[in-house]
Amino acid sequence: MENTVTLLLPIIVIQFLLLIIALISCIRAEETLGPKWVWIVIIFCISIIGPILYFVIGQRKDAYK
Repeated sequence: MENTVTLLLPIIVIQFLLLIIALISCIRAEETLGPKWVWIVIIFCISIIGPILYFVIGQRKDAYK
């Protein structure tokens, strides 16, 4: 049991950091590819893949002027 917690802890920390960074990025972006509220729901609801999807698909390249 202790070994399992030790293995999962880095994944949980990475998931939490990705979530926070993606939310900050989405909120600060002037425009996204699609409504911001949809991206925020995706970031929260799809666990570790949601933030990755936002960074790959949802972020506009010219959003930070």
